[in-house]
Amino acid sequence: MVIGSGVAGALTASELASQGLRVVIFETGPRIERSDAYSKFLSAAVKDLASPYPADTVPSYKNTTGRETIYRQTGPQSFQSDYLKAVGGTTWHWLGSIPRFLPQDFKLRTTYGLGEDWPLSYEVLEPYYGWAERELGASGDSNNDRGSPRSSPYPMPPIPQSYLDQKAAAALTGSPYEFLAAPQARNSISHADRPACCGSASCIPLCPIQAKYDATVHVAKAEAAGAVLFPETTATMLHLDEAGIIKSVEYRRSDGTSGHARSKIVVLAANGIETPRLMLNSAQERAPGGLANSSDQVGRNLMDHPVKLSWAMAPEPVWPFRGPLITSTCDTLRDGAFRSDHAALLIEIGNQGQAWSKHAPFSNVKHLIAKGLRGPALDQAIFDATSRQIEISSMVEQLPVQENRVTLDPDRRDENGMPEVSIFFSIDPYTKAGLKAAEAAHTDIFSAMGASEIGHDPAARGAGHIMGTVRMGTDPKTAVLDENLRSFDTTNLFVVGSAVFPSGGTANPTLTIAALALRASEAISAQLAQMD
Repeated sequence: MVIGSGVAGALTASELASQGLRVVIFETGPRIERSDAYSKFLSAAVKDLASPYPADTVPSYKNTTGRETIYRQTGPQSFQSDYLKAVGGTTWHWLGSIPRFLPQDFKLRTTYGLGEDWPLSYEVLEPYYGWAERELGASGDSNNDRGSPRSSPYPMPPIPQSYLDQKAAAALTGSPYEFLAAPQARNSISHADRPACCGSASCIPLCPIQAKYDATVHVAKAEAAGAVLFPETTATMLHLDEAGIIKSVEYRRSDGTSGHARSKIVVLAANGIETPRLMLNSAQERAPGGLANSSDQVGRNLMDHPVKLSWAMAPEPVWPFRGPLITSTCDTLRDGAFRSDHAALLIEIGNQGQAWSKHAPFSNVKHLIAKGLRGPALDQAIFDATSRQIEISSMVEQLPVQENRVTLDPDRRDENGMPEVSIFFSIDPYTKAGLKAAEAAHTDIFSAMGASEIGHDPAARGAGHIMGTVRMGTDPKTAVLDENLRSFDTTNLFVVGSAVFPSGGTANPTLTIAALALRASEAISAQLAQMD
C-alpha cells in the first residue's frame, strides 16, 4: 500500500506495479481534470496557487478565507510553504526545476562541521538521479555537470534561456556570477507523448498542456500496470500487531465511510507535514510516542529553503512575463569554504516581472491610475513599467534544527477526526547569514546590469520545499529510517519524499525525492520477495 500520490508515491507505485506486484494507492485529495483546472484559473480574479483547484485542496499558512489557517503557527517565524492535496500531489503547481544535490551536500557535517551527513553518498545515489531524470523527462545541458558528476545525459536539450536571462548573462560576463540554463522536468521537445513547452508562463500554478511533468503521469502508469487508486481516501491511523508490525491501515473516505485495509508493506508518501501527522496520530500501546518514533525524531528537523527576494528596474526593456518562470540559475554560492560560516544559496532570475514581490502587473496599473494617468499616457506607462521589471530570488540552505517541528494540535480536528497540525518554525543564525549574503549578491548582480530602484524584501519567503521531519540516518537513536528508507522500528514501513532528508542543501528537492523513491522501490521489492 502506498499512501499519497505525489511524485514519491506515484513513482514507487508505478515501479512496484510494473513488476506485477499488487499495489493500492490511498490519496486524500480528488482527481483533477486539467481542462477544468485551467478554465477555473483563467476565470479567477486572483491567480494564486489555489486558484485552479477545488476548495480545501491547498492547505495554507495564509488566512484568506476567514477561517483559521490549517497550520497553527507557534514559532517566531511563520512557516510559509503550501502543498496540494490531489491525485498527483504538489507537482500540479510546482516550478519544474530539478537540479541535483552537490556531492558535498551529502556530507555537510564531515566537510563543514555542522548540520547532518546523509547515510549515503552522492556516488551511491548518482545512477538513480539518471533514472529519475529519464522517468520525469528532464531537459538540460549534458555538457555541464554544474558540480554534480553525471554518468548519463539528459533525455532532452535544455529549455532556452529567456531574453532577460541572456541580457543578465551578458552583463555579468567576467563577474563571479554565471547564469546557466536550468535543468527542468519540462519538455524542450515533444517527448513521452507530451508536447514541448509552449511558454504559457503559468507553470505555477498550472501547466495547461502538461509539458511540465506532474505525478499524474506515473499514477496513470501505475494504474495501467494494475495498481488500484482510491482518491478522496485518507489514512487516519496505522495499527500495529504484537510484534510491532503494521497489521492494518484505518481510513476514512470523503463520503463518510470508513474501514481498515491490510498490506504486507506500507509506504508513506504524504509529504513532510502529512506523513509525520499520520505517524504521530498513530500513537498506541506499542508506540506511545507515535509510530516508528522511538528516536523522538518524527516531526522534528522541519526545513524549507528560505527565500531572499529582490527587485529592480532594468535600464531598457527585458520583456518578462514570457515562458517558464525560471530558465536560468547561478551556482556560484551553492558551495565553498564559506559554508563553515553561512548558508549556501542558489540564485534564480524570475521571468514573471515583479509578480511575486509586488503582485505586478496589477499593482503597476493601480499605482499609475492613482497618479492620475489615463488613456495613451497610462498605456505607455504600463508598457514601460512591465517591460523593465527584474526579480531575483535566492533559495537559502537551512540547517536541521530539533525545535523546528510538526506536532498535533490538541484543540482542533479536521473533517476526518484527525488533529490539525501545529508548527514551530524559526530561522537559525547560519541561515540568516546566508540570507544576508544573498542580498549582497543580488545587489552586485543588479549593479552589473545597470539596474535602478533596487529593493529587497526584509522577510524571508517560503520556497514550498517541505523537508525533514522523518529523517534517514545510520543510528536508530537519532533517525527514523535507514538508508533504504525503511523504519528502524517497524520493518514493514517505508517513507518516501523530502521528509526523509537529513539536510536540505540548495537544490529544489523533487529530483532527489524521485531518485530516493526509485532506490527505495528496489528495497521494497526485495523485502516482498523474501516475505513470499
